[in-house]
Amino acid sequence: MKINMAALKKIKEKIKKKTKSASLKKKPVKKQVRRKSADRKSKLKLSRSPGNPIIEPGANSWESKAAFNPTALYHDGKVHVIYRAIGEGDVSVLGYASSEDGINFTLRSPEPVFTHGGRIPTYANFNKFSVPRIDYISGGGWGGGCEDPRLTKLGDTAYMIYTAFDGWGSVRLTLTSVSLDDFVSGRWNWRRPVFISPPGEIHKNWVIFPEKINDKYAILHSISPKIMVDYFRSLDELDGKNFIYSVHQGSLLWQARDRLVRGVGPAPIKTKFGWLILYHKMEKHDSHRYKLWAMILDAKNPEKILHVSKHPILEPDLWYENEGYKGGVVYSCGAVVKDGNLFVYYGGADKVSCVAQTRLDEFLKELVSSGVPALKNKKVKV
Repeated sequence: MKINMAALKKIKEKIKKKTKSASLKKKPVKKQVRRKSADRKSKLKLSRSPGNPIIEPGANSWESKAAFNPTALYHDGKVHVIYRAIGEGDVSVLGYASSEDGINFTLRSPEPVFTHGGRIPTYANFNKFSVPRIDYISGGGWGGGCEDPRLTKLGDTAYMIYTAFDGWGSVRLTLTSVSLDDFVSGRWNWRRPVFISPPGEIHKNWVIFPEKINDKYAILHSISPKIMVDYFRSLDELDGKNFIYSVHQGSLLWQARDRLVRGVGPAPIKTKFGWLILYHKMEKHDSHRYKLWAMILDAKNPEKILHVSKHPILEPDLWYENEGYKGGVVYSCGAVVKDGNLFVYYGGADKVSCVAQTRLDEFLKELVSSGVPALKNKKVKV
């Protein structure tokens, strides 16, 4: 039987083309995304501690499932951390840990240092708020409680804003405080918490500036579609009857927001260039992963953006940022400056607490030189 070599050659070429085409189609999108992320050459990055996670779920029943989303306060050479904990009953409470070097947290509270309502609640007996039900998915903690605290040291007082969630229908930002002396001494004499966001609305991620601006206390409560700051002569004005009105699902600004922006992270940090703000945002090509970004706001007028990072400064690439209750998440609620280093504390995958750091001066210079500058009379997209 005579073989037509020319025809055989054409058949082989067709098979080769089909195989090549099929292999291209089968390339996983996820790998392409990770490769794109890894190729970034930006110097504006945080370095993770090799000791991460620094705080993990403990043997105590109130923190047996998760110990994450830490906030931080630096005082007298020591870093004090308050973290969100979830244990039996799926209720969120707050624990405490401290460190001399900002990385190794040798002292840790055996009991919660704060619970919404002043006791350790369970799903069955949680004191529910009398408001209509709201559709809301919490990062665990289905029994409600206090979520995602933000500490601010201001004068001789430690202020804390947290999200009060009743496990069913109310998501409200809440303010409490304790004297700085009591805080560092482990005396948890918290002032009675008051709601600072209106009922019937979903709000998260509000922070207090660590010093007065134009002789007034300032609270940052929105970064998209614009920076929004409310000012008060006294924080006692927020008495549970007066509220801060911000962007939410029913507001006119809701549709104008950047849907990839999730909100501010730690309390602002005062620098020579202005207020350093770290915030959470996703990317269009990677919309299932929370990443950390940076911007600088004007020192005297914090509603004005001066610089914004072009790329994330921290991305959820390691196992402890992906193996938990919500993979692909780095979520920071606290940052401090110690010995010229910026320590950023964050939750990994809604389960553990971690830290990353950088030299502050070098970080700021890189952010100012490589970030997106604000143009006069033009909006800067965060």
